Amino acid sequence: MGIDRAGLAEFLRVRRQSLQPEDVGLPRGRRRRTDGLRREEVAVLCHMSTDYYARLERERGPHPSEQMITAIAQGLHCSLDERDHLFRLAGHTPPARGADGDHIGPGLLRILDRLQDTPAEIVTELGETLRQTPLGVALVGDLTRYTGPARSIGYRWFTDPATRALYAPEDHDFHARMYASGLREIATLRGPGSRAARYAELLLAEQEEFRQVWELHEVGIRPRGVKRYVHPAVGPLELTCQTLLDPDQSHHLLVYTAVPGSESAEKLELLGVLGAPALS
Repeated sequence: MGIDRAGLAEFLRVRRQSLQPEDVGLPRGRRRRTDGLRREEVAVLCHMSTDYYARLERERGPHPSEQMITAIAQGLHCSLDERDHLFRLAGHTPPARGADGDHIGPGLLRILDRLQDTPAEIVTELGETLRQTPLGVALVGDLTRYTGPARSIGYRWFTDPATRALYAPEDHDFHARMYASGLREIATLRGPGSRAARYAELLLAEQEEFRQVWELHEVGIRPRGVKRYVHPAVGPLELTCQTLLDPDQSHHLLVYTAVPGSESAEKLELLGVLGAPALS
């Protein structure tokens, strides 16, 4: 399958011009004459240089890799059908759809883009964080930096002490049971060979605590309505978590709020001022 440079360039131009800054969480600015997004804005959204992106729109430059096309599809807020079309134009086979996919639907992205003053994140069914708001990073750190099994918070819970340190100690046993329960359900649903089954095998081989809770065969343990954090900069917080599901990709948008006027609400405001460096 070869690259269709003309088709790729035209699709990128049309898609870019169909988007407004507010559609992708960018400020409009005062002196704006461009229809849709500017090339430099798309480049920022796609984490690439403006020159590289501009050459694609001009039917020039190197053959974009699958990683580049993935970034462009996400940056341009493509639907799954649009993403697949973009992959084929670039001469690549589209990734598989479903629970193992990391492509975030444009609907969830639009909502997340409007939550910049709220801790929020988009996660897979295995608790792999795909995107966070700035206040979400300030609350728990940049969770998108992890690779391999460590992308899953359920896996990190049993292997990374720093993950547990962010949560109230009296809740640790419950979280261990909850993550083991959730992993068991997903491994059964997705079957042998799935990421969930592989994570369970790794934990069973390495972690005695996981083996103990796994042997309980518990299922159906759901997160509590209020999550209690212990932040190194602002101390204890109690936050309510609301969830929105994208059933096509089994992705969840998690939004964390504090009771207005509470001490936790004041601490969230302080985190908004301190920013992400506060966590370190």
